[in-house]
Amino acid sequence: MDIHSWVTTSNGFDGYKVVRGLGVVRGITVRSRSVFGTFGAGIQSMFGGNITLYTELAEATRREAYELMVRHAADLGANAVVAMRYDATEVAQGITEVIAYGTAVIIEAQ
Repeated sequence: MDIHSWVTTSNGFDGYKVVRGLGVVRGITVRSRSVFGTFGAGIQSMFGGNITLYTELAEATRREAYELMVRHAADLGANAVVAMRYDATEVAQGITEVIAYGTAVIIEAQ
């Protein structure tokens, strides 16, 4: 069972039951914008619309936090993560912490 297929923001999966909770798991990453990225995003912002440089940075950061969370769950022996969430905090100007967290569980088909 690939744990990546078994991550949800809900509290369970239809047709499966949680047989054991293993605790909270998390993946944390801290990223900053580069000088070149900030400059490029500034140019994009003059024209309006999606600022792709920031969108790509946000996506890469969330993906990294997610992968760290999944690895943490797998290390605990989980085969699923329920109640998964993201959160972000600016820890300094231009430096953001992103956390992916949830509850590591073992599920079985009902």
